[in-house]
Amino acid sequence: MLRGEHSVTDLARRYPMSFAAVQKHVAVLERAELVTKHQRGRERIVCGRIDTVRDVNRLLDELEAIWRDRMQRFADVLAEPDQGEHP
Repeated sequence: MLRGEHSVTDLARRYPMSFAAVQKHVAVLERAELVTKHQRGRERIVCGRIDTVRDVNRLLDELEAIWRDRMQRFADVLAEPDQGEHP
């Protein structure tokens, strides 16, 4: 769906859900600025915003790296031998 323009009607034909459900999904994606929507005659046309998707992907990659590092440090602490110190 990210490449080119698609009418909401065309999208509804492609997915096993109702037209109303597709409209709701498109509205959520539009609010997240992942797609834009405009009127062409009687149809609503949806376009993916590749730049925004790439930005989100970069952000998620950064967050994944942060959490992987934190989990590795946590695993390192757990792997340390017990020093016999108990509170």
